[in-house]
Parts: sequence; structure tokens; C-alpha cells
Amino acid sequence: MEASYLQRHQSLRDALNFIGFVVLVLIGTLLINTYLFRSFNVVGPSMEKTFYTGDRLIVNRLAVTWAHVQNKPYVPERGQIIVFENPQYTVGQEEKYIVKRVIAFPGERVTVKNGVLIVYNDQNPSGFEPDKLDTHGTPGWPTSGDVDMTVPEDTIFVAGDHREGNYSYDSRSGLGTIPYYDIIGPVAFRIWPLTALGAY
Repeated sequence: MEASYLQRHQSLRDALNFIGFVVLVLIGTLLINTYLFRSFNVVGPSMEKTFYTGDRLIVNRLAVTWAHVQNKPYVPERGQIIVFENPQYTVGQEEKYIVKRVIAFPGERVTVKNGVLIVYNDQNPSGFEPDKLDTHGTPGWPTSGDVDMTVPEDTIFVAGDHREGNYSYDSRSGLGTIPYYDIIGPVAFRIWPLTALGAY
């Protein structure tokens, strides 16, 4: 029986096998980043003392994917730290992806006065301090700014953990509220530095 062309040209067969392997790896990576997990580096001081520049975070895309499968928007929990696409992103001028903490939801009133951030809703008409919730990491104090706003429909109010001065560009200081569809997902793990590994 005569050998096939590829059997007679071992080097060509090896090259095709390698190309096929690379293509499968690229497709697998794309699927993982889109539907399962995604990694981001922290840049800047806005989330100190929870995260620092150079920290490597893994974001859980599963929750977002599952919500989309059900044809629903993904809604994070209050106090969760999320990564989202900057709604004001401009190439070369703004960061494309931002990490912040979830503070308030549509219809809730948010105020910042005398260094204190307070959220008002139907369950808490007298208001409550979301920073006192049992969340991972402790937002800094005081919270700078003078805010009194109601969160619009289909958006969330976010803030960095470094709240004093102008360290955090967030919903208090010009970023505005974040549409649900811009949310990449909640932070699941910090994998770098090794001395600060942790789940969130």
C-alpha cells in the first residue's frame, strides 16, 4: 500500500499538528476569557488598602455568562468588588477597565456629606452606611465629595476604597454610574503577589 502524502512528508505533518494545537489553544483561551474567567492588573491607588498597583486579579465571568444565558442583566451584590468597562473610555486618554466596590442600586439615593457615605432605600428610609457592611477589605475614611443623587435605572453606583481626596475616580467624582452591561464580573481571587493570595 502506498503511503499518503503526509506520511511521506513527516515535517509537514508535524507543522500542521503544531498549527492545529496553537489554534485550539487560542480558541480555548478566547472561550475561557469570554465565558469563564479573566485576569486584570491593578493600576493606581484608588482601591488601597484593599488592592495595590501590580496586584493580579481573577474575575469570575461565570456569573455574568449565566445571567446572559437567562437573558437577564448581571447584578452584583452590594459591597462586592467588580471590574467593569469604563463607560467614558477614550483610546489613549482613559483606562479601559476599572475596579471598584459596589455601593448602591437603581432607585437608591446616595449622599456624601461630612466625610460619610450613606445609602437610602425602601428598606432603610433613614439611611445606612454601606462601608459598615461585612465586606472583604475595608474602605478608607473619610469619604471626600459632596453628593446627593438617585441611582438611575439599570446602573450601579461604585466607589474606590481610597476615598479621601482625588485618589479614586468613581461615581462620586465624574465617572458617573455604571450600566449593568459594562460589568465584566466580580473579583474572585487575587493571585499576585503570592504573599497576598486570597479569595473575594
